[in-house]
Amino acid sequence: MHSIWAVARNTLAQTLRMKIAAVVVLLLLILLPLMSMVMGGDDTLLGKLQTFTSYGLGLISFLLCILTIAISTFTLSNDIKRKHIFLVITKPIRHWQLILGKLVAIVLLNVILLGIFSGILYAFVLLIPRMVDATEGEKLRAKAEFFTSRVGIKPSFDTELLSKRAKSHYDELEKAGQIPEQMSYARIIGELFGQEMLKAKKVDPGEVKQWEFENVRVKDPGDPNALLFVRYQYKVTVTPPDEKIYGMWKVGDLRQLKGGVKVKTPIYDVDRAEAIRVTREFAIPVAAIADDGTLGIAFYNNPALNRTTIIPEEFEVLYQTGGFTENFVRAVLMILVRLIFLSVLGISLTTWLSFPVAILVCVSVFFVGLTNGFILDAIDSLGATAGIIYSLTVKPLLWLLPQFDGDYNPNGYIVDGRTIRWTFLATTAIVTLFVKGLLMLFAGMLIFSRREVAKTVS
Repeated sequence: MHSIWAVARNTLAQTLRMKIAAVVVLLLLILLPLMSMVMGGDDTLLGKLQTFTSYGLGLISFLLCILTIAISTFTLSNDIKRKHIFLVITKPIRHWQLILGKLVAIVLLNVILLGIFSGILYAFVLLIPRMVDATEGEKLRAKAEFFTSRVGIKPSFDTELLSKRAKSHYDELEKAGQIPEQMSYARIIGELFGQEMLKAKKVDPGEVKQWEFENVRVKDPGDPNALLFVRYQYKVTVTPPDEKIYGMWKVGDLRQLKGGVKVKTPIYDVDRAEAIRVTREFAIPVAAIADDGTLGIAFYNNPALNRTTIIPEEFEVLYQTGGFTENFVRAVLMILVRLIFLSVLGISLTTWLSFPVAILVCVSVFFVGLTNGFILDAIDSLGATAGIIYSLTVKPLLWLLPQFDGDYNPNGYIVDGRTIRWTFLATTAIVTLFVKGLLMLFAGMLIFSRREVAKTVS
């Protein structure tokens, strides 16, 4: 342990002398306060908070990732190139202790810098509502939609039934000889399933669509100010002249409307005229939730107001499960997982690659991680033959690489006030660090232990 800490101290001193470390620190010290004043979003308090936090977290993550890549690939390769390693490797220290010591130093530096700058960002986020001239309504909206931690529940569909319908439709097309020869079976079935899903979502003029959610458990159901949110986006088959939809909603325990059910839950009527293809939310008191956690939502497409079929997309119910501070801490920890992985990657690569090659590979892995989810989705949507080839070759390689986009990007959670679950964070850390990261670290240690750094001259 003493040998590891000695290497860590030496590496920390080395990194603090690097110009790139000073540049990153200076940039963050200048840009974060500047961004808090300049960025306005949609000129509302909520928009300013969302824009500043999104860009602020993104900037901290990006710059610290670049710094981590530079330091982790430089420190060991520089020691070997300048023969500084001869002064260390001849002492009673093992190769793995040298690598672990450098890793500890880089992780410790990341913890310190990430803690400082995420703390600065957090302080500015709390100060912004006091710095801007916002109405009381804007402050309440920011508190309900941003300074919170919410979980979303989406409606469930009978996918088995929809798959059967898609297969039945395929059989009909096959009998009629209308199957395109250039299209694979998987692609056709996928498109037919999408059509069936669209039918299940659509609401024709004069029709009522009803959804029922179960196990909706808010943090404090007794709080009279506690709210839940209905989130959606209107899509239509025919665009209205004013590009607006006049929606009529009912929210509550709708079982009591069928009769024979004694429920004390109030039912809230919400009528809203809103633009199409724009994501919206409206708030409802948590009193709408029944004691058993049931919540019903109904949407009526009034034919007197709308002359088109409406498709509610991105439809979900959001309810509070915690506060902003603990969710922000989990977002910072997700960034730390990313930084530790890049530290392991950089040091492992420099055990057998030169500095220019190692840094090129690290940067490539980093940018692949920013689009990994998109690439995997694209592979899954390929035709049968191409999909099998890529699934057996490229897909396993991509799995070994980290994923920093989609659900693994903390920005989206904080901006929308969504909860990052501890279980999800723990799973991400285990897979990224203790599976992928350890594999690379052990490989680097094995290679370095067999590498002839210097020859003994008699």
